[in-house]
Amino acid sequence: MTEKTLKTLLLQLNCHFTWRLLEKNAEIDELEERLHNQLEYLINANKYMVYNLLSYIKYLQGNYEEAIANLDEAEKSSLANAAGVKSKLLVTYSNYAWVYYHLKQYDKSQLYIDKVNGVHEELSHTSNAKDTLPEIYGEQGWSMLKFGRKHYEKAKECFEKALKEVPKDPELNSGYATAVYRLECLEKKSLDENCESLDLLKRAVELNPNDSVVKALLGLTLQDLKRADQGLKYIEEALEQTPNLPYVLRYVAKFYRREGMTDKALGVLKRAVSLIPNSSFHHHQIGLCYRNKMYEKKKLARTDPQNKQTYTREIQELLQKSIFHFKMTVELKKAHTYGYTDLAQMYTEANQIVKAEEMYKKAFNVKTITEQEKQQIHFYYGNFELKAKKCEKEAIKHYKEALLIPVMTFEKEKCENALEWIAERKIKHNPRDALGFGLLGFVHQIKKNKIDAVECYEKALKLEPHNEEYLSHLCELRLAI
Repeated sequence: MTEKTLKTLLLQLNCHFTWRLLEKNAEIDELEERLHNQLEYLINANKYMVYNLLSYIKYLQGNYEEAIANLDEAEKSSLANAAGVKSKLLVTYSNYAWVYYHLKQYDKSQLYIDKVNGVHEELSHTSNAKDTLPEIYGEQGWSMLKFGRKHYEKAKECFEKALKEVPKDPELNSGYATAVYRLECLEKKSLDENCESLDLLKRAVELNPNDSVVKALLGLTLQDLKRADQGLKYIEEALEQTPNLPYVLRYVAKFYRREGMTDKALGVLKRAVSLIPNSSFHHHQIGLCYRNKMYEKKKLARTDPQNKQTYTREIQELLQKSIFHFKMTVELKKAHTYGYTDLAQMYTEANQIVKAEEMYKKAFNVKTITEQEKQQIHFYYGNFELKAKKCEKEAIKHYKEALLIPVMTFEKEKCENALEWIAERKIKHNPRDALGFGLLGFVHQIKKNKIDAVECYEKALKLEPHNEEYLSHLCELRLAI
């Protein structure tokens, strides 16, 4: 068989090598470390999926021997836990075929292609035949979830396809609910009772009551919906079920922190860090807790001037602790955009302006950055320029850049408000300020208030007749009316 023919057969396999898991969409080294942590703490029958993904990561790193070693572990795990369900071996055998192909061991590659075909042939004559697709879609969905946020939508689609075949499968329902929950978190929009994840998480908990992680996610969702009393029930159940599972502790702590139970959250997070010291998530949450405590002390200092010196010392201690943990966050995960912006804000609090600006720039350079994150960073960077650097021109630039990104976040509305505030202040100070009217026109245009936008741009052009930006926007609006 020629290499070209073999490659054609390989491309027909359903596995990590054909799922378009792009290296540019993930921090590979950080993902590898997370997967090793999961092997240590996640005690379930699906460890073979982690080994399969680790094998693919080792291939991306160019370490083919380790790739094969992880596939050996995946095969052992599948055979030990599959209870005769050979469909669990399909992805592993397909990955073997691809790795041996890249090693130019074409006979072995063909051997594993034959094994894949053999499993399909064997399953076609049994009652397990229908389970093949959901098994593969399920593993693809979990791999997509682990590989990074740019794959969440695809993960959701995979679980949807799998659930069409086996709608009551507990693991698949947990995966589907998790994918939808993460997508909603990415959108950063205010949730309401119609949010998709709520019913999916409830169903997942009902079908899989031992899944404490999904139970904790349900608690957080209820908290988002202003039903924290109900959410607390699930949070405490999850904590009682698995008091030493880091993946539950992180969500429990997040719930406590958002409820203002900062010390309780810190206690849980310190336990989590003792279990996984290299978790960027845990360090980020600890940084947020110390930041909250610092802001609380600042409020007390304003209302109790007699003890200002004591509060000042405590504020500085909390600020330094917050900075330490946010620094740990971005050292452990180079793609943690919120870690950079939170660290930038704390450097600003410490009056370390140069370091703060450096963090904003690093946030923009994260290779896996999403459009939502870009919008949020522009807002915070704009605030930094306006308040810390007193540079209104650069602030306006960032607010406008944020509004040109076609996504909806809390920060988008804040950017609109900031530009309106700057514009109105300018016009109040000088009724002939063209920039003020131009900014109002821009905000109205973003809000699709075309008539108001035209009116503002016309006023701006009367004051500054040769401004090409205002003229361009005005022509565009008139054509659209």
